[in-house]
Amino acid sequence: MNQIPCALTIAGTDPSGGAGIQADLKTFQELQSYGMSVITSVVAQNTTGVQDVHHLPVEMIEKQLDTIISDIPFQAFKTGMIAAIDMMEAIAGRVTDLDVPFIMDPVMVAKSGDPLIANDARQYLREKLLPMTTLITPNIPEAEDIVGWKIETPKEMEMAAKEIVHKHGAGAALVKGGHLEGKAMDVLYDGKTINTYSAERINTKNTHGTGCTYSAAITAYISRGETIPEAVKRAKNFVTAAIRDSFPLGYGSGPTNHWAQRQERMK
Repeated sequence: MNQIPCALTIAGTDPSGGAGIQADLKTFQELQSYGMSVITSVVAQNTTGVQDVHHLPVEMIEKQLDTIISDIPFQAFKTGMIAAIDMMEAIAGRVTDLDVPFIMDPVMVAKSGDPLIANDARQYLREKLLPMTTLITPNIPEAEDIVGWKIETPKEMEMAAKEIVHKHGAGAALVKGGHLEGKAMDVLYDGKTINTYSAERINTKNTHGTGCTYSAAITAYISRGETIPEAVKRAKNFVTAAIRDSFPLGYGSGPTNHWAQRQERMK
């Protein structure tokens, strides 16, 4: 029906604007994909951490999804914070028959270290949601939670990505190496091929929302018809620029700059 690229995010909020739904929508807008959102949880957080969380009733999450699915087609969607099993069940029930790429950012812990997902929900995510994904984008702690062993080298990142696909059923896995020393290298495995993506490691504490922004950029590029490897490549460039020109806002880990690439092009 519509020829405009559209992307949907299903996630929690961040009133400080650096992560969650707000970061996703900013990213979609910058990358020229029409952004839509379904809110799972209202999170009182800022650059210093999470102060409180209010989970929306499952019925409200279902109604939000139904209103979007019944009205505006989207070419890709992503999930972020889904805190509880009943939320995951509701979302899985609504999206299982959609022939649309599903990018999962398995948000488990905030940048500040605050937990964002219940322990029993982690198991449900691994066993039920993960096999539905086109691509999952865990950082190293999240990948360790999925595979159950420590990841300390690029070779182990490759091993983890392969295990997430072959053992846990994801369509593809992007294991992000930001927690390791050296270059910021990420490993993508699509079931057949390993691709690596490297960028300079930027010395800044202002990295609030990088995971959300990265996965949202991948989702936006896929909604515009890019392949997964090309979408990851372009999203890596986008998030690297956002970190390089991040904002020293707040008293904690400041947010990334979602318009950094546009700013660079205008120079």
